[in-house]
Amino acid sequence: MLAGARLVLPTGVVENGKIAVENGVITEIAAPVAPPDGAVPALDLTGFTVVPGFVDMHVHGGGGESYHSGSAEQVIKAAHTHLAHGTTTTVASTVTGEIDELCRQASMLSELVEDGVLAGIHFEGPFISINRCGAHKPDLLRDPDPAVVRKLIDASRGAARMVTLAPELEGGIESIRLLTERGVIAAIGHTDASYDKTLAGIEAGATVATHLFNAMPGLAHRAPGPIAALLEDERVTVELIGDGVHLHPAVVDLAFRGAGASRVALVTDAMDAAGFGDGDYMLGPLAVQVRDGVARLAEGGSIAGSTLTLDVAFKRAVSVNGLPLETVSRMLSLNPAQQLGLSDKLGSLEVGKRADLVVLDAQYDVVAVMREGRWAVGEDRLKDRVPVAN
Repeated sequence: MLAGARLVLPTGVVENGKIAVENGVITEIAAPVAPPDGAVPALDLTGFTVVPGFVDMHVHGGGGESYHSGSAEQVIKAAHTHLAHGTTTTVASTVTGEIDELCRQASMLSELVEDGVLAGIHFEGPFISINRCGAHKPDLLRDPDPAVVRKLIDASRGAARMVTLAPELEGGIESIRLLTERGVIAAIGHTDASYDKTLAGIEAGATVATHLFNAMPGLAHRAPGPIAALLEDERVTVELIGDGVHLHPAVVDLAFRGAGASRVALVTDAMDAAGFGDGDYMLGPLAVQVRDGVARLAEGGSIAGSTLTLDVAFKRAVSVNGLPLETVSRMLSLNPAQQLGLSDKLGSLEVGKRADLVVLDAQYDVVAVMREGRWAVGEDRLKDRVPVAN
């Protein structure tokens, strides 16, 4: 039993609330009441804020390791790095590579999905536009031939959650239909598509905008392009990288007003340096330099993912953009969980859902993280909290 904290619920913020957890599941959420004789004391979280565990549907690595690396140990280290920053549900994103290599990665990652370390696999590339490829190696890009897309999905053994592609490429619309039929999210990104072609992709089944604004044409008054199409359609969840580098705060505000609270998912798009520090790294086959927390390709200087963690994205959305706690929580947890088809199990503080919790202090820094009812991080920071009656 946890008591005394401010609880950020889907319906709003509850002060001095309590949460009961049994067998990894939330069994009660309420304001404290006088306990019966012999009641088990609760852990006093007075002064703290509790939010649901963060869900990152677009992240490439962290802690000095990547999800497209060669070993399960490296993947686990990356996932644990983000777990320490509040991300209790992670979809591992790959980068553009040879199809056979991506299939090998998918096979390895699928085992970690089965083990519960990861919630799925996101293929970002190689089915993207050479004109908007960003930190993806141009000579490895290819059109989204449905047969090749199917090969990747099959190699994932049911673990594929999302594929980012450019709908204007040959086979793009057909591949979106294939992914939709297979229960895999088709995401539009790294694209040079027109407004009309983007609409065609949405009609074919695409439901996610991969890091909206980044790696796509800007919004122009006579050529609205993909941004307008993705923002206006209620079927689409738009990813935003909330690190203050990829997007100006005013653009985040614009996207929020355009899409609304229920259609924005804050993501990290983080690479190896997240939670690790400046240095020289590899993003797939490309060399990356991280200086002052900003990752750029060593050759050309394009932004190469981020060093963001979702606790920082939470803090920026509250302190810089001035958004309400319940709105920010939704963008980091419930919205991505809904898009991933996991909201019946996680993504909000509700009875019957998995006990994935993040305890934040008054400055919204992470104090402790619970995953599936067990303290994964920070239990030692709470050991001196005086138990209170529940």
